[in-house]
Amino acid sequence: MNAKKNVFIIGATNRPDIIDSAILRPGRLDQLIYIPLPDEESRTSILNANLRKSPISKDIDVKVISQVTKGFSGADLTEICQRACKLAIRESIEKDIAAEKQREANPDMDVEMDDPVPEIRRDHFTEAMRFARRSVPEADIRKYEMFSQTLQQSRGFGSNFTLPPADGSDPAAAPGPFQEEEDDLYS
Repeated sequence: MNAKKNVFIIGATNRPDIIDSAILRPGRLDQLIYIPLPDEESRTSILNANLRKSPISKDIDVKVISQVTKGFSGADLTEICQRACKLAIRESIEKDIAAEKQREANPDMDVEMDDPVPEIRRDHFTEAMRFARRSVPEADIRKYEMFSQTLQQSRGFGSNFTLPPADGSDPAAAPGPFQEEEDDLYS
């Protein structure tokens, strides 16, 4: 049984300008896709995906965070979520340690332990946003967009290409991009 096998290679780079042009020839890595920074809806989805298993306070509006993070990459948004989570965990650990010290100091005291920090609160996100930064400078974004446009223009025939009529009529009747008009250069 000779089954044809296809191999697909997918790569990612933030330096498309240094890709060897031989790799970009047809039959090799011949399909390049420019993925821009996430728009507001995408940022909301990324934040929700990062926080899906984390208990967050009801007063946290993820849409507001996505509005103020214009120009942030998915990794930047992930960092904000992770930082807010870590701040909540640190606070919980500190409160647990303080409660344990209090129990040691007063062994007769019956202290029932609830989760000291049951959710990620607004102050955790506020503190996380203090350290937030855009990792992709505006100049790089323009460079990527220009590279994408240049690459698209260098590929294919553009809007001038048309196939000859399928009805079998004379393809020379309608000049295409590869046919010259009826000019006799020697007359």
